[in-house]
Amino acid sequence: MITEEKKNLPWVEKYRPSKLDDLISHDDIIRTINKFIQEDQLPHLLFYGPPGTGKTSTILACAKQLYPKAQFSSMVLELNASDDRGIGIVRGQILNFASTRTIFKSGFKLIILDEADAMTNDAQNALRRIIERFTENVRFCLICNYLSKIIPALQSRCTRFRFGPLDPTQILPRLDHVIQEENVKCTEDGKKALMQLSQGDMRKVLNVLQSTATAFPQVNEETVYTCVGHPLKSDIRKILQWLLHDDFKTTYDLIQEMKIAKGLALQDILSEIHLLVHRISLPPDVLINLLIKMSDIEYRLTSGTSECLQLSALVAAFHMARADLKVPDIEDNIDEND
Repeated sequence: MITEEKKNLPWVEKYRPSKLDDLISHDDIIRTINKFIQEDQLPHLLFYGPPGTGKTSTILACAKQLYPKAQFSSMVLELNASDDRGIGIVRGQILNFASTRTIFKSGFKLIILDEADAMTNDAQNALRRIIERFTENVRFCLICNYLSKIIPALQSRCTRFRFGPLDPTQILPRLDHVIQEENVKCTEDGKKALMQLSQGDMRKVLNVLQSTATAFPQVNEETVYTCVGHPLKSDIRKILQWLLHDDFKTTYDLIQEMKIAKGLALQDILSEIHLLVHRISLPPDVLINLLIKMSDIEYRLTSGTSECLQLSALVAAFHMARADLKVPDIEDNIDEND
């Protein structure tokens, strides 16, 4: 049940799990942490992996399981990347919290350092001594996206858990639950589009769902793609047909017209075309040259060059690829349901 005080929260926070058992994925990690808690043997933790895969939700659910609501604020210190976490904070606020015990509660405190990969090397080096000195009194949980940005000294002091991107089969039950709770009109192709766009990021699924449900009466494939400004699959198929079969000027004009009419970015068009190109029956040497040219175009786009110029380069790349080839109709090579 959703309480009245959660009514106006973003759905990401509104439906954040409050218990470890409510988490939808990474069963092996949840089982291990539950075992640690049951045996009162919780080590220092290091969670890493892509955004939206449940790292923060896991440790917050763990903290809620460890401490009653009345003691939560006195036993848990949570610092995010938005807080100042330089060497001064490590030697001040974190050291003070770690070195003091609470009168009414035995056991350890919990310090959660979210986005720990944003901490400076000096701050991380200062932290490693605090972790050693106050292990009896406090447990640390470091959360980051990039493990390589955490110094080896901190990595060796923690038990590491990798949170991989979520599988669509894990996302779907939670997505259905939110859709039902919020009475959202959502089609099957809408759900599929949400999961494809999210790439295993549960936070992105819920944010896009909420935005689409607010902006449109129904959540379907078209409204989801329109809401995030991403090109529709049908549009990409049209663009690829033009690139493979029409003359240079016609292709350029049609793509430019579609870009303006639908507000599409060439970067997104390029990424989607790349996925379809692999499914076309082209000789290996032609495909290799085409992919190299497309990667060069993407590199130049990220460097801030003109989209009109790079669109011309994209059309030219396909014309060069098909110069001495009879290109098959892509409808025969690509599954409509893919």
